Amino acid sequence: MPSLASLSTFAPALNLPTWVWWLTIGIAVAVLAFDVFWIARNPHRPSTKELTVALSVYIGAAVLFGLGLWYFKGGQLAGEFFAGWLTEYSLSVDNLFIFLLIMAKFAVPERFQQYALMIGIIIAIVLRGLFIWLGAAAINNFSWVFYIFGAFLIYTAIKLASEGESDDEEFEENALMKAVGRFIPSTNAFHGTKSFIRENGKRLATPMFFVILALGTTDLLFALDSIPAIYGLTREPYIVLVANLFALMGLRQLYFLLGGLLQKLVYLSLGLAVLLAFIGVKLLLHALHTNELPFINGGEHVNVPEIPIAVSLGAIVVILGVTTIASLWKSKRDARAMVAGSDD
Repeated sequence: MPSLASLSTFAPALNLPTWVWWLTIGIAVAVLAFDVFWIARNPHRPSTKELTVALSVYIGAAVLFGLGLWYFKGGQLAGEFFAGWLTEYSLSVDNLFIFLLIMAKFAVPERFQQYALMIGIIIAIVLRGLFIWLGAAAINNFSWVFYIFGAFLIYTAIKLASEGESDDEEFEENALMKAVGRFIPSTNAFHGTKSFIRENGKRLATPMFFVILALGTTDLLFALDSIPAIYGLTREPYIVLVANLFALMGLRQLYFLLGGLLQKLVYLSLGLAVLLAFIGVKLLLHALHTNELPFINGGEHVNVPEIPIAVSLGAIVVILGVTTIASLWKSKRDARAMVAGSDD
């Protein structure tokens, strides 16, 4: 397994010293720590203005980072960052459906939802960081892992497309949640933002603990396809890390801003399926181009075209744009049909 320092050597185009990694992580930790401290002291449902300002700052910072990357390192790496960031953001939006179900399942009061999301997102960032590290290690040592990544993304895309619009309005606890619930004594009442309380000399977990655990572990399942997807767009672990940080750090604001709009994105699953399939094909082409498996073309590289990052970025923008426009159009048409039907 590579150390944090050795990950820099995996990125010859960036060739970053170790202190850049630690500085990036340090800034992210400082921002998240401030958010947690402020939200814990002031539990509330954020206003639209508050959400818009915070989200604008995160998006603006991501755009400035990409432009800075373009200025100092060129358009190739900047294109990889923007493609990766948009992909991670779009896949993260899919998480919000599950987050809404989790909040409903545990009947989390609105004023505590922001805190639960913040801690859940921090857990998700830590777990994704581990996945990024493992992904870099696998790619660095086994070039054939691109075959696995590509096939998995195409499988996920087919599964996502075949499921279509989900009618499931209940959140089902995963195995970890059920195991923890069996072994940890708990109470059914919320006690502010506390995850544990002491009652009659006994330490009990509050519903907040299980909400946070559900949010963090659920995102881990989404990371199973999002991390291979972004490695299909860039080989730079640093870009993978920063793209994920920007995507997840703005997720809390999106949850409150898009809560109602999410129900109108009826084609989101189909759009994400097309996106994952596109990246999966891109990965398979790259795997063939760098082939080392002896049973494929005798271990020699296969002369196949690779998809340039400019084409990938354009395809991602078009897929997400068409998905959003088509979803909003259908939702508007269905709403009109419903009104017309009620008038009859």
